[in-house]
Amino acid sequence: MKIVRYPHPALRVKARPVTAIDADIQKAAAEMLELMYKSEGLGLAAPQVTLDYQMIVMNFMGEADRPDQEVVAINPVILESKGGTVNDREGCLSFPGLYQNVRRAKTVHVAAYNLKGEKFEMVFHDLAARVWQHEIDHLQGTLFIDKMGSLGLSRSQRDLEKFVADFEKDKKKGDLPPDLEPKM
Repeated sequence: MKIVRYPHPALRVKARPVTAIDADIQKAAAEMLELMYKSEGLGLAAPQVTLDYQMIVMNFMGEADRPDQEVVAINPVILESKGGTVNDREGCLSFPGLYQNVRRAKTVHVAAYNLKGEKFEMVFHDLAARVWQHEIDHLQGTLFIDKMGSLGLSRSQRDLEKFVADFEKDKKKGDLPPDLEPKM
């Protein structure tokens, strides 16, 4: 399992709901958490590792030695956004080294299922709310560059062009599989 980089087509796929929490889902969640920590991220969505289903993993502290802070969310939804918006710096593991300001809701009320199939609802604020919104966007094929303002996008243009050029170079070298569609 590895994190794909922009403009990999899997990043634009609208993920399908999980219908059964089986050993494959549990294994994928564990591997995603491990990969997230290795990449020094706070969250990771299944499409970022070419899985086309609605699952995200997070640890708002980003510390592998704090498994009590881990969240695995299956079929997550934002029920309500409130508290106004905050424009703050954001990055993404599929865009290594790229950071820009993105406007997000300050507070979100979310619902999802855990790995035991139990539904939970929680309210998150500030950084945790930002991570939830960012990762749920991935499940819809929406990337943080889609949320940037025109100035941030303009400032990111050179980085985005480099991501595209690197992607094309990797395809030509055969470092990317010929079938670039997400795994089912």
